[in-house]
Amino acid sequence: MSTRQSPRALSLWAWGCKMGKYQLIYFNVRGRGEAIRLLFSDNGIAYEEINCGENWQKDWKHQMQFGQVPALRDNDLQLVQTNAILRHLGRKHGLYGSNDEEASLIDMINDGIEDLRVKYLTMIYKNYENGKDAYIADLPAQLQPFEKLLAENGADKSGFCVGSKRSFADYNLFDLLDINLVLHPKCLEEFPVLDSYYKLLLARPGIGDHRESESFKQMPINGNGKQ
Repeated sequence: MSTRQSPRALSLWAWGCKMGKYQLIYFNVRGRGEAIRLLFSDNGIAYEEINCGENWQKDWKHQMQFGQVPALRDNDLQLVQTNAILRHLGRKHGLYGSNDEEASLIDMINDGIEDLRVKYLTMIYKNYENGKDAYIADLPAQLQPFEKLLAENGADKSGFCVGSKRSFADYNLFDLLDINLVLHPKCLEEFPVLDSYYKLLLARPGIGDHRESESFKQMPINGNGKQ
């Protein structure tokens, strides 16, 4: 372990390894960490979250494989890249479909989520003032494929985007819909399947408890304050 770590960063990192509890290392924003938090909370999985923002450059950045977070510590395994973390947790906790075909569909939907999330983040961080209206105008075209895919699986009744059980992609999609509803509260009015699906997940006790926590209520969606 690098000698460049501060005593606090070192002690927190070592504590998580010793106790065998997941550690989620991220900034104090919902951002790309929120789907991971939702997965943990909804499935009753214990984890410790560390806010790396205060000493990011000094204590944390050099430890991350690609110099970025969120990062997950699972005993001796360290992962960065949000979707790699979600897939890892999906495999470990039965959140990756019931067979190979369902796993492939989950991957496909999750890649679609990533495509739209990148467009959202590009607008938020690089072109909010001039790009927000165009993003919102294009949002129905971006949401339509999800409406069609989830309708095929009856997700408006089941709350599952693929198959007959929840997957890691459900938490990622819920978060994507949630942040877009903050941006444009009427964005699901044309999409009854997505609207019903979103409300089913919103009503889940684990997700509700997470969203009622003070940490969630006080946490900005994005690091620049735009939403």
